[in-house]
This record gives sequence, C-alpha cells and structure tokens, in this order.
Amino acid sequence: MNKALILIPARYQSSRFPGKPLKLIHDKSMIERVALNMKESEFDFSVVTDHDEIEKHLKLKHIPVVRIDDDVPSGSERIALAFERYFSHKGYDFIVNVQGDEPLLKGSRIKDLVDFHQQSTFDITTMMKPRQDVHGFKNPDIVKVVVSKKNQCLYFSRASIPFDRDESKQLNWYQHIGIYCYRVNSLREFLKYPLSSLEDREKLEQLRALENNQTIGALVCSDVLIGVDQPSDIAKVEEVLNVQAK
Repeated sequence: MNKALILIPARYQSSRFPGKPLKLIHDKSMIERVALNMKESEFDFSVVTDHDEIEKHLKLKHIPVVRIDDDVPSGSERIALAFERYFSHKGYDFIVNVQGDEPLLKGSRIKDLVDFHQQSTFDITTMMKPRQDVHGFKNPDIVKVVVSKKNQCLYFSRASIPFDRDESKQLNWYQHIGIYCYRVNSLREFLKYPLSSLEDREKLEQLRALENNQTIGALVCSDVLIGVDQPSDIAKVEEVLNVQAK
C-alpha cells in the first residue's frame, strides 16, 4: 500500500465550544481519543495544533504533535503547512485530514478510504453516510452531498439536496463526513486557488476544489459517527461508547 500520513487539526478556539479538544469523554480527552483511533490505522499520524495546552497534553500522552500558529482559514491550509514544514521529505503519497472532533471515527475506516483513493483517479476522496430522516435533511449544520453513479461528488450543500419537487419519492440522501484524503500534488494545487464564490457562500472549503475542476470521490461509511460541535454532543458520544462496550 502507498504511504499515507494522517494529520489531525486541533484548534483550541471554537465559537460554539472553546477548548473542546481537551474536554473529557469518559476518561480521555477528545483529541486523545481521536489520535488513538488513528493509531489503529497503522499509518503515520500527528496532531496539528496552535495551542500550548493541547501541545503539552499530547506530549504527556506520548502522542505525536506539531505546531502551526499561522492564522489560516481552513483545516486544509493548516495541514498543508504542517506537511510542508515537517513531513514533505518523507515520501508520503496521501495526506488525510481527520477532524479532531470525530471521536467515534475508527482508524480502519481511514485505511478503507486510502485503499479507495489508491484504486481511483480522483484528486481528493472523502466519506459520506446514507440517511433517510427529514430532520437531518433540513438541518443546515449537516452538509449534504450529491454524487454520480460512480460516487464522484457533484455538489455539497447545507441546503436540502437533492430537492424532491413532487414530494412523492422516498427520502434518500447522503450526509457528508468531513474527512479528506489528498494526493500530495492535489493538496498543493488546492492551496494555489483563492477563496471561491461557492465556498464563501456556503462556507464549505470542498467547493473550492469543485469550482477549480478537481475531482472528489466519496466512500460510503455507515458507522455511527457524532461530530462534537457543542457541549451537549459529549453526552451523545459517551452514550454510543457505553453501548459499544457492552
């Protein structure tokens, strides 16, 4: 298998949940849980942070961490800086951006994503989850993705897509899971593009890639995943972990 590097951006500041990487989920901080899950992938990995407390915490846990203090607009810019400054000489083929607030994501799924990417011609790959519920479909905080028959991403939106004009069909849609696997050259190309109009409007960085004709493929993942966006999400994650432990 080609060599992959997992980079996990972990910023201390968050408008809805400041300091969330260090919040405990049972007996471990959220960022420690994410990192240990990625260790199971058997790929190299490192957390990328901008904060003293997160860096100190991870070093005490003997978890790899690098520091990027630059003020950048997205996680992709942050991991790209980390890659160029600390890892570009190590011959990696794929760089995987794993969100630091996905404590239920398993390392085995990242192996699946890299395998999927390696067997494709896509510039970038990501993940999506099939859903049928109305509540999530109408929630602008949940990003939807529409794909072709070959799982090439056609568009991402906070709006309810695809729209069912006649309201007569069964509601089937895909939730986007914000994990990105880049070929090294694709990541470098992505960073050359300025903020795009659709990206600015929807506040979704992946639209910059689509607007500049980069291809994105999506792998289906049906796992229970709960991104931690606000304090109440901690209890939801702990509930899932309790069920999995039985």
